[in-house]
Amino acid sequence: MFSDSELLSIKQRFGIIGNSPLLNHAISVAMQAAPTEMTVLITGESGSGKESFSKIIHSISPRKHGKFIAINCGAIPEGTIDSELFGHEKGSFTGAHEARKGYFEVTDGGSIFLDEIGEMPLGTQARLLRVLENGEFIKVGSSKVQKTNVRVIAATNVNLIKAVEKGKFREDLYYRLNTVPIYVPPLRERGDDVVLLFRKFTSDFSEKYAVKPISLDEEARKLLMRFPFPGNIRQLKNIAEQISLLEQEREIDAATLARYLPTGQSRLPAVFTGGSNREEGPDFSEREILYKVLFDMKKDMNELKKLVLESYQSGGLNSTIINKHQNLFEDLESPVSFEEKAQQEAPSSHMPIVLDSQKSKEDSDDYDDDIEDIIHEEDDNSLSLEKKEKEMIIRALRKHNNKRKYAASDLGISERTLYRKIKQYDID
Repeated sequence: MFSDSELLSIKQRFGIIGNSPLLNHAISVAMQAAPTEMTVLITGESGSGKESFSKIIHSISPRKHGKFIAINCGAIPEGTIDSELFGHEKGSFTGAHEARKGYFEVTDGGSIFLDEIGEMPLGTQARLLRVLENGEFIKVGSSKVQKTNVRVIAATNVNLIKAVEKGKFREDLYYRLNTVPIYVPPLRERGDDVVLLFRKFTSDFSEKYAVKPISLDEEARKLLMRFPFPGNIRQLKNIAEQISLLEQEREIDAATLARYLPTGQSRLPAVFTGGSNREEGPDFSEREILYKVLFDMKKDMNELKKLVLESYQSGGLNSTIINKHQNLFEDLESPVSFEEKAQQEAPSSHMPIVLDSQKSKEDSDDYDDDIEDIIHEEDDNSLSLEKKEKEMIIRALRKHNNKRKYAASDLGISERTLYRKIKQYDID
């Protein structure tokens, strides 16, 4: 490990403010990796200061006299990133009026910082892997292999392991880049560093705008340290500038500071007064709500699968099955029961659905006889699907003395659908 004086020297040289253990560890790893030729992967949230660590590695490495270029892979269009990194030959694509050197050729002997490496297209990832393994690349539109001696320092604010699982990032490239991992902690994990940084930013802005520096009282400091800062150092700097410019009073209390902290992003604990119940204001994160919705959808889908299977095995959708899965129909917008909806909206292209609740006690015996006849006919394999449907319609009409309303109700279809079926099958 490095001494406190060595760490302090690096911090002062690169303008790093803070003394948290996580931050000191990250700086120590960068200092250890710098003299080597190993590839470094810097991970951390957006705005946490990852680029500063790439500069530390290059500036105290044997390559410090070579070129250093920082590239944001997410800011370069997919169609031009190969040309930007590896160069192109004249006429290799529309608009290529002359040959161009890429960054890997320009920084030969130096270091290249590839920020947001997770946004790099898969095709470009394959080219980068060849550079890392063999020190070779080919310009766009060329067949000539060129050599380069460049140290790659990569950074990302996304989980590359998950990106590999989703097929969005090459696994071999991930392990090749992750030779030396450096984790840059977010601001919310750095404790008192938040107050130190705020003081530094307000001091800088007081000079810039020629105003008296801002100071925080004790409650305001506690509030600042509790705020999660999803935008990290960038967000803190923005808030410090707003307060320095807009506030007349130079000593800021918690109430004043709270006006500058976005409530939609705050993870501060809810304040309950009097006899209020904590359960009245549950604090669900957006991710937790999304998970709950997805789990509920999965549960409903499984329930629906069971309903379809049971209705298929029992030969039709009846009231027993519906009552068993009643929770699937609780949130229907229409007050009409499911049995009534089956009568009104049953599709004509399917076999009629007969519901137990629609059968009267008087005709239950006749209906059972009809079912037995149909089963015997199925065993003979002599009837087509249309013929079965036609015979069921004829039986229902005979049973109700050609009264379509009652026949349709018995069949579980609408009277309009029955009329269309009568015309379709030329039933007299």
